[in-house]
Formats: sequence, C-alpha cells, structure tokens
Amino acid sequence: MTQPQLYTLVALAAYAIAMALIGCFSFGKSKTLDGFLIGGRNIGPWLTAFSYGTTYFSAVVFVGYAGQHGWNIGIGAIWIGIGNAILGCLLSWLLFANRTRKMTKKLNARTMPDYFEKRYQSKGMKILAAVIIFVFLVPYSAAVYKGLGSLFSSVFPGVETWVWMLIIAALTAVYLVVGGYVATAYTDLVQGIIMIVGVVCMVVAVLGHENVGGISGLMENLKAFESLPDDPNPVTGSQLTNIFGGSAFKFLCFNIMLTSFGTWGLPQMIGKFYAIKDTSSIKRGTVISTVFCLVIGCCAYLIGSTSRLILGGKLPEGGIDSIIPTVLMEVLGGGTLGVILLAIIMILLLSASMSTLEAVVLTSASAVAVDLIPAVRKKETKPEHQMLLTRFLCLVFVACSFIFATQNIPIIVSLMSFSWGLVSGCFIGPYIWGLFSKKITKIGAYAGILSGLLTVGGATLVISLQSGFSAAAAKSPEMGVAAMAVSLVVVPAVSALTKNKKEDADRVDEIFECYKEA
Repeated sequence: MTQPQLYTLVALAAYAIAMALIGCFSFGKSKTLDGFLIGGRNIGPWLTAFSYGTTYFSAVVFVGYAGQHGWNIGIGAIWIGIGNAILGCLLSWLLFANRTRKMTKKLNARTMPDYFEKRYQSKGMKILAAVIIFVFLVPYSAAVYKGLGSLFSSVFPGVETWVWMLIIAALTAVYLVVGGYVATAYTDLVQGIIMIVGVVCMVVAVLGHENVGGISGLMENLKAFESLPDDPNPVTGSQLTNIFGGSAFKFLCFNIMLTSFGTWGLPQMIGKFYAIKDTSSIKRGTVISTVFCLVIGCCAYLIGSTSRLILGGKLPEGGIDSIIPTVLMEVLGGGTLGVILLAIIMILLLSASMSTLEAVVLTSASAVAVDLIPAVRKKETKPEHQMLLTRFLCLVFVACSFIFATQNIPIIVSLMSFSWGLVSGCFIGPYIWGLFSKKITKIGAYAGILSGLLTVGGATLVISLQSGFSAAAAKSPEMGVAAMAVSLVVVPAVSALTKNKKEDADRVDEIFECYKEA
C-alpha cells in the first residue's frame, strides 16, 4: 500500500466513525415523523445554511462540472460559481425562505408533494409529484455516486469503482436511517467545514504548481496555451482567458441558469426552509449560506480552469470525468505534505457528495412513504408505520441509486443536468406561484407540472429518435432551463383562465393569513 492510499484510508476511517457517532447522537431527536423529516422545525441558522450549501455542491461539481467547463471554457467558468451563489443561494433565501417556512408550517406540510396537496387540495397532484421525485432523483444520486467512485479509483487504481460506490452508499444509509434530518444537519455542518478547508488547500496546491505559477501566472500561461495537434477539442489561449466565456458564452449562460435557478424548484433544496426555526435564523442563514456557496463554487471552477496547464493539454484516458482526479494526483501525489493534503481533499469530495446524497435519499424516500403510499391506500397509515417505512425506503433508494450508478453511463454531467432540469422544471412554477399568489388554481398548478415534464420528456424523445440519447443528454441544460421557464409562465396563464371556487378562495385566503403572523 502506498503512502497516499494509507493516509486516505486513515482519513476515511476517521470520517466514517464521526458520521456514525453523529447518527447515533441524533437518534433521540428523530423518533417522530416531524423530527425525522424536518428536525421538528427547530433547526438553527448555521445548521440550515451549511445543509443548504453542502446539498447544493457535490463531488459532481468538482469531478464533472468544474473539470469539464474549466477544461473547455477556461477562466470564464468561474461565473457559474458566482451565479450559483447569487442566484441559486442568496436570491432563493431572500425570496422563498420565510414564505416557505410560514406556509408549510400553516399547512403542516413536511414535503413538496404534501405542500402541493394541501395548498391546491389535490391528492392526485401529491401522487404525481411523489412519483416524479422518486423516479427522476435516482439518476441524480447515481451521478453523485459515479463521480465520487471515479475519484477514489484514481487513488486506489487496483480497486473497482463499484466497491467505492458501495462503501459510500453503506455509510450514507447508516447515519441517515438512524438519525434522519437532524443527523444530516449536523453532519452537513461538519462536512461543510471540511469542504471549506479542503477547497482552500486545493486552490493553494493547484496555483502553486510549476505549470500554473500563481494567479498572475495562470492568466499569462493560459493566454499562451496552444492545444496539442491531436486534441479532439482544441481551444485557444484567448478563449481560456476570456472572462465572459468567449465562444462558449451562450453555453455558459444556460449552465448558470440551470444550476442556479434549478434550486428554486428542487425539493431537496426547498426542504431546508421547512426546518429552519424562525425569521432571525433565516437572516443569518442567508449570509452564511451565500458566503459558503461563493467560496466553494468559485474555488471549484478556478481549479478546473488550471487543468489544461497542469496536464499539458492532454485529456486523461478516462475522459472529462477524470480531469480533476488526474490533476489532484499530479499536484499532490508526491511528498508527505502533498499526501496529507490529498487525504484532506478526498474527504472534502466525500463530504460534498454524501451531503447531497443524504438530502436526495431523504426526499425520495419520504415522497413514497409519506406522500405516495398513504395517498393510494384506503386505510390511514399510522405515524409510527410511516417512520419505519421511510427508514426502509431510504435503504431501498440508496440500493436503487447504487445499481443505476454501476451501469456504464459515462456522461455524468449531462445525467445530473437532465434530472436537475426535469424535477425543477416540474415543480418550480406551482411551488413559487403557490407562495405568492392567491389566484393560482389547481388546474394551473397541474399544468405547470405537466408542462415541465413534457418539455424535457418530449424534447428528449424527439432528439433521441433523431440523433440518439447522447445528443439529447448534451442538450439537457437547454431543456432544463426551457422547462423551468415554461412552468413559470404556464401556471399563472392557465390559472387566469380557470377561476377558484368560492370555498377554495376562502380557504386560500385563510392560508395566506400565515404571512401576517410573527
């Protein structure tokens, strides 16, 4: 066993023990359904802010997005990190956090499908939303598994990728099933601190590489960069140093919109607002979460922009998904200090992924146990039975995601973009308009969900039949952005043509009284 492998294993073992202890500590606070799903609506600003930020950024951001976009676009890719922090985090907290907390508390809604049912008086909408969540978040989490598994395989080349994915799945399942949302909140805080330390170490190490030469050297060397003759995707130095992305400007804009506005409709992100305890916590959480996202996002894409210099312009054998792992091995593979930093960074990427996985798993399991099954069966499900079922389905969802991840699907970024855009495109219109307007009708909300689903699904089917699924996956950012825009327009338009009944209008008026309460 080499020194990097030994240090990484020791760090991994310490991390696993810490996560298990947090799960055991949180067990007493997750014995009720409210406690298990939303922490009893009593989660403070630091825990909520870090939980939001760590759920936002997984290993796919580093391994997939930062590697691909930093390689192809260059320094301009940093705008994705800035957009994520300002649009996906700051604006989301300012616009939706307080309204979501108050309305879901008034409705006693614990999940996104539960919110839809009680806001629009529609059990069918609850069932549809639950099915969409459970089906389409599987590839989302599978992309996270695959990205992290590829990274660990670069450090342990003799171990199959699926082995690492299995270890990650088992560790996530243990502390999530035991501790529920409270466990994820505490682990997200620990993981967030690790992520900040790790990403700063990564930036220092990468900028200090002889082929980069610091910030000033980065710009000079990128400007002088020339692609290799056999480069399948050649770029010029002016492209890599263009602050606005150069010829990739349109592509850059779509990715900023998808990864930023997408958080406005993702149930695993919005669910953080259900759990925060009061308005003052929201104010502090807004600042903390935005700073966290700004640091992680900008640093990730900065690291990606150095990849062509560090690797001499040669794309690794593993393709796009191998760029960042290869960069890390090149920069940190030698010397005791480098090995220690490598171990820290591996735990950083593990933390980033597990925080996203736990949120997705909890969201999906609750969609079935709390929303889908009680809605389709005639007998009332007891809370304790829902608790057991939710814990069991957490295990099932982890297993499904693991199996999906082991399939040979190489386009990790497009896979995640597809799921991200489809789920957010279905929910963003009904969710946001439901918070702000009394005039939104049940039919309008249904139209928003179905229009988002048909926009992505229809476009995917047409492009796949014409050019194959790979071509459709490559268009996933555009499809996701289109679905979100269509949903936001369709909901109020259809609602304007379909009026609420008198009793529905009175019920909605009573719901909106929650905004007048302290």
